[in-house]
Amino acid sequence: MKKLKFYLDTSVLNFALTDKPELALQKKATVDLLDEIRQSKYEGCISDQVFIEIERASPPEIEALKNLINTLDLEVLTINKETESLADKYVSEGLIPLKYREDALHIAIATINEADLIVSWNFEHIVKMKTKHGVIAVNTLLGYKAVEIISPQEVG
Repeated sequence: MKKLKFYLDTSVLNFALTDKPELALQKKATVDLLDEIRQSKYEGCISDQVFIEIERASPPEIEALKNLINTLDLEVLTINKETESLADKYVSEGLIPLKYREDALHIAIATINEADLIVSWNFEHIVKMKTKHGVIAVNTLLGYKAVEIISPQEVG
């Protein structure tokens, strides 16, 4: 049976490393998901965009995030003209604000590379009803596979 392919955005990796007590449940859900990827229950992938975003963190955070990524067997997907164009379509359709185009890039990269699910803690722009439905509509209109958007808590 084919494993589900999960695209992880940067927020997932950040939550795996949080020390904030108020985020303990979110951290547990994230760590459990990453453990399932390590155990090959799911196929995991990230993108160049994740590495671009990681580079904005402090040096200790960059090191911790890269070390975490190295513990996982993740496919690294690349940004290209097709993903750029699709991200622009999500923005022009009002699904993601232009200011947060990077969020649209995550969705486009996952779509173009046929991930089954996008996993994110970004409830402001990615994991929300308008985006979920809009992405399915745009993808269907343009001939791409529908991709489901969920939080790590929804995986378990």
